[in-house]
Amino acid sequence: MTFWITQALNGISFGMLLFLLAAGLSLIYGLMRVLNLAHGSYYILGGYVGLAAMRATGSFVLATVAATATVTLVGIVMERFFLRRFPEQELPQALLTFGFLLIFADLSLWLWGGTPQTLPKPAMFERSIRIGAIVFPTYRLFVIGIGLVIGLGLWWLQEGTRLGAMIRAGVDDAEMARGTGVNVGLLSTAVFAFGAFLAGLGGIIGGPFVGVYPGADFEILEMALVVVIIGGLGSLKGAFVGGLVVGLLDNFGKALFPELALFTVFAPMAVILAVRPTGLFGAR
Repeated sequence: MTFWITQALNGISFGMLLFLLAAGLSLIYGLMRVLNLAHGSYYILGGYVGLAAMRATGSFVLATVAATATVTLVGIVMERFFLRRFPEQELPQALLTFGFLLIFADLSLWLWGGTPQTLPKPAMFERSIRIGAIVFPTYRLFVIGIGLVIGLGLWWLQEGTRLGAMIRAGVDDAEMARGTGVNVGLLSTAVFAFGAFLAGLGGIIGGPFVGVYPGADFEILEMALVVVIIGGLGSLKGAFVGGLVVGLLDNFGKALFPELALFTVFAPMAVILAVRPTGLFGAR
């Protein structure tokens, strides 16, 4: 029983990390219909900038602020000066964001080298906690808590605020939203920046147990895309549920069937697509 509970908690913590990435992807796609292939780059930029800031200041909080601010600024520049030049042009947008993915990958390799690196945990989360017969790292419990708090916050933002209503209006009918006075352009920039912020936050939160290294951008993007495909593009609920499903499948697959680890993630995705092509919570 201890094995199953421990692996389940490991899977949930990884699922919460994937949720942060997938939520940003879903928000951006839902409003702008842009599938941002550079989203994985925001993860490693957040991790590397956070690592550099932590070495300079010794503070996890200051490192988090520096990492998320840098990645958010990168997202704003990409949206305002590049993606906005190709409105509703899916192929140019995909090629542009993939180009940025390659640029950021080479830039990260040049600045930080090719050695895998792990961010130090905050001092208060360095130890493990014992619950009965289970000993579990407190930092992973912290990641689970962060994911739940952000999930609830996003649900409240979307369903209980005027900004959320504006976002839903922009998703449903951008032209009608403009007609009612909503600045859809500014809203798109804000949503894109917030999606980048979540990915950068994922980079510094995931750094202590997943790490940052060349190729992590492709790997985390791949997993995040599986999450949004399973949950449904544009659905925050789908991103949350999909993150948990993929996190658990990935962790139990590696623990029980290491030689079939990818199969345990991608096979369920293929089945879900065959039964429900829009994902579990995607619009029909």
